[in-house]
Amino acid sequence: MTTLPQTSLDHRPPLWAALAIAILPVVAASVAGSAVTVPQIPAWYAGLVKPPFNPPNWIFAPVWTALYALMALGVFRILRLPVGIPGRRRALLVYHLQLLFNIGWSFAFFGANSPVAGLAVILPLLVLIVATIAAFRPLDRLASNLFWPYLAWVAFATLLNASIWWLNS
Repeated sequence: MTTLPQTSLDHRPPLWAALAIAILPVVAASVAGSAVTVPQIPAWYAGLVKPPFNPPNWIFAPVWTALYALMALGVFRILRLPVGIPGRRRALLVYHLQLLFNIGWSFAFFGANSPVAGLAVILPLLVLIVATIAAFRPLDRLASNLFWPYLAWVAFATLLNASIWWLNS
């Protein structure tokens, strides 16, 4: 019996590798974001004037936990696709770029104590989330759809960020 050589279109990453690549970056983003955010809440953030639609502080952790879980599941589905599928590499690149901007927002807004710096990061983040949804869509519709709640939350966060900037300028 002869076996045909495996092509990159047939090759799928091992399950453990896909899980690690899907989970570890979102955990790192969560830990980094929390590390810079949490110390700023009782002092700097508490002293800001906020709009009436500002949610209570306790809501952010469970919302972000759910959103990071959805992101990890979505990217896991893309990671499990055969390596040579057209668009897979670009989708993963855009996804990881948006994740860097996600982390960057915490450092800009909370780390630098700057709502305007937060806006400078969150606006391109919105574009990158839309680009991730678009890049995932032809590869896996469910993976793409898992990013809609994240887009909605970041759109709300953009309005909140802009309002805080406006009220405190």
